[in-house]
Amino acid sequence: MNALVIWIAKNCRPINIVDDDGLRDIIRTASGDASYNMPSRGTIMSKIHTLYDDEKARRMNTLQQATHIALTGDHWTSVSNDNYLGITAHFVDKEWKLDSFALTVSKTEERQYAEACADHFLDVAREWKIEDKLSTLGTDSARNMVAAARLLPFEHLPCTAHILQRTVTVSIHGSGFESVLAKCRKIVGHFKHSPSNAHELMEQQVACGQKQESLVQDVTTRWNSTLEMVKRIQRNKSPLTTTLAQQKSNVAMLTTQELAKLQKLEELLEPCRYVTELLGGEQYISCSVVLPALCHLFKIMESTEDDPAYVVKFKNDFTSDLSKRKDSTNLTWLKIATAIDPRFKDLKCLPKDERNEVWASLSKLLMAQSPGKQESKETTDQQPPKKRRISVLLVSSDSESDEEEESIEQCLNRYKAEPKLHMEGCPLQWWKKREATHARLAPIACKYLSTPATTVPCERLFSLSGHIIQKKRATLSPDNVNRLVCLSNWLNVKED
Repeated sequence: MNALVIWIAKNCRPINIVDDDGLRDIIRTASGDASYNMPSRGTIMSKIHTLYDDEKARRMNTLQQATHIALTGDHWTSVSNDNYLGITAHFVDKEWKLDSFALTVSKTEERQYAEACADHFLDVAREWKIEDKLSTLGTDSARNMVAAARLLPFEHLPCTAHILQRTVTVSIHGSGFESVLAKCRKIVGHFKHSPSNAHELMEQQVACGQKQESLVQDVTTRWNSTLEMVKRIQRNKSPLTTTLAQQKSNVAMLTTQELAKLQKLEELLEPCRYVTELLGGEQYISCSVVLPALCHLFKIMESTEDDPAYVVKFKNDFTSDLSKRKDSTNLTWLKIATAIDPRFKDLKCLPKDERNEVWASLSKLLMAQSPGKQESKETTDQQPPKKRRISVLLVSSDSESDEEEESIEQCLNRYKAEPKLHMEGCPLQWWKKREATHARLAPIACKYLSTPATTVPCERLFSLSGHIIQKKRATLSPDNVNRLVCLSNWLNVKED
């Protein structure tokens, strides 16, 4: 029965699948037990509760071992118009491995005011007993989430993917691409809304020796969907031209000039897709890649003499908008994360006058964690401060302070002198091998490199939530939705 419960939870199967006679017959055949009967829904749900409690306890224990934990959070509205808050945790463990998993997908009844959002995050942190370990909260740029982050006692990191996609939308608007995109949407709609039209297109794809594929309609809220629409129309221009001509449709195919325009747009959007997907990964470090990736985009968007006017307009709008949005992010955190990543520690993605400021910030972080500057929480809790000890600290000589500053400078210089890690290398494995050599910098690396660059983990969680709720599970209680979503995430992460 345990295998059946794990299969249902892990693969998001509906609970009522235990009523399926076909599944029962398959199990009877596979087990050789002709008398086998499926457990009831109540029994399965009870087992799922037990499995959830066991898996949650394991993860709570894992989080207790972590020193710094970053969160991502977002709200999502189900098809039944219920609002859910999803939160994921991200951290680097003692073996320098990046770990992440869902903490909750809980239904919220209150309006999404900033105070209510902040309280929800704190409640989840207290439930998991990690409130004193939190370093950052990643959210989208919605006003209530940004305002909620200001009320919380940890750093806020806006989702870079949301920022980039918003910049793409702004740049397309009024750039000269809108008319040709409107024509693309009309062509896609012609085949999307008619099965017979779609079938005729697929016949032409076969006749042209191409792969059968449907067209894609772009959606404002679906990242990179405009690029995918453009690419599919480009790939299928011959089948589309032939099919529309044979149908004698009022929908006109794109002209040669319009197709050339689409090609230009594809070349502009492809780097944005690459960066969005690069920063959205969960299995590797992403926070330190943000500034190098944005620097890469700024270089690509530099105008050339060969660019037509509409491309120049797009590039100028893109650069201007992204620069403003970049300035509203947590640049201090991103710069330190970049510097502490051995792939980018030369800071070439930053202007020269900003590089010394980053090292100065790192120097302050090292000084703040210096044993002489602050006592550990454990020591403070165990015994009250003694006047004698305070007096010793107060009369510390300037020479001791100078020695400490020199030690910090040597620490940074030793790190700077290390050869850069190649781009395909893993910064966490680099730090694992050199943790003893850079013992003072290692805790900072562990903290800053664990932060994800985007809220994509929550987006994936909501995709899973919708999948569960829509599978004839409208009667599931919010608590059971949370259990099933978290279990599916945990069991699949465990397998990875």
